[in-house]
Amino acid sequence: MTSPIEPTTVKRALSAHAAIGLVAGALLYLVSLTGTIAVFYAELQRIEQPDAPEMTAIAPEAVQNGVMAMLQRGAESAPTTHLYVHLPVDDLPRATVTTDTEAMHLDARGTLVMPEEIAWSDFLVALHYTLNLPSLVGITIVGILGVMMLALSLSGVVALPRIFRDAFRLRVRSSGGVGLADWHNRLSVWTLPFGIAIALTGALIGLATVTAFAIASNDYGGDVEAVYAPIFGEEPAGDDAPAPAPDVAAALRYMSAQHPDVVPSYAILHDPLTRGQHVQIVGLHKQRLIFGEYYGFDAAGRFMGTAGLADGEWGQQAAASTYDLHFGNFGGIWVKLAYVLFGAALTAVCATGTYIWLGKRRRRGHYEPRLRALWNGVVIGAPVALAISFAARLALGNGAPFAGIFWICYALAVGLAWALVRTDRTSEQVAEPA
Repeated sequence: MTSPIEPTTVKRALSAHAAIGLVAGALLYLVSLTGTIAVFYAELQRIEQPDAPEMTAIAPEAVQNGVMAMLQRGAESAPTTHLYVHLPVDDLPRATVTTDTEAMHLDARGTLVMPEEIAWSDFLVALHYTLNLPSLVGITIVGILGVMMLALSLSGVVALPRIFRDAFRLRVRSSGGVGLADWHNRLSVWTLPFGIAIALTGALIGLATVTAFAIASNDYGGDVEAVYAPIFGEEPAGDDAPAPAPDVAAALRYMSAQHPDVVPSYAILHDPLTRGQHVQIVGLHKQRLIFGEYYGFDAAGRFMGTAGLADGEWGQQAAASTYDLHFGNFGGIWVKLAYVLFGAALTAVCATGTYIWLGKRRRRGHYEPRLRALWNGVVIGAPVALAISFAARLALGNGAPFAGIFWICYALAVGLAWALVRTDRTSEQVAEPA
């Protein structure tokens, strides 16, 4: 006869189950918080490096000067396979040249002025995208979190049929967790379209990456670019024989003459200084959600065609709209402010959801002060750790180990919350007031 499972074993299993739920909730909260702040990624770069040259526009010849100077630096140190020129746009009026190894700001004449130093802003985006884990692993986890958030949004509507009827019923002062539940439900309703859009696009961005790697491994011999080619365009055949630098200025002049309503945001050089090199201009289309259209040019600046993100198949246009819809990079400052407001509400929903869950467990007799303390550490520790990491940027400079600082401070905050509860041995026997 099989012996029954010991009650202490069951209790440990339930605690482990609750802890796993706490970890999933913590990751959802962290991704929501960092995504809300990352809406101002461009503005954060300007705060982080306020002395970088700024301009509303830069001449094609100045861009060419910057490209030539950067390629010369690479020839003296480490050649690059790609070179990106960020062109001045409304939210980030700076010109910056980036290679595989470094990034430099340009002035209006195309002179290399100073290194780009935006390591904290990049850390924040990496934390949101990959949780500072190896890229494929991290973005897959974040994609799964997007699916979870989408499921929670939809299941919440189904589970609470009166949620829309009570959309403006807010019992703030009610006891027994009712007031907190009302805040959670009202914020969920008011931000439902936003939450669904953010969760869906986040899931698509995250899981598309791992799906592309899987398809490439199975059908394309590991060539991920071949998987993305039907959407973002195919790469021309390469040729590693040496060649002069491409004429980026000619490509920009063509865009100005033939597409005056399109705003170039990037000039991308593929395989520079080789016979297989070519140039792409990323053009912003007003009143569109797409992140831009790829305009292709050969090394002499002759137009070769577009990728079709602006007028191709609907699937291409939808894929190209995912990024701006997720981060609010359309419509200017008012859209960004709306994204921050809704993002803050979504972050609050993630935080209060776990508090409601813990409260229900307590009312059923499962009072767990340690789990509640851990969640307090999660909710309070994340913004505090982010603030400390930004203070480190101001105090220690661009080279500070921001990921290490953040995660150590976050762990200390959670650990401190745990330790403060454990010092009171009688707290577990005292029920909280309703």
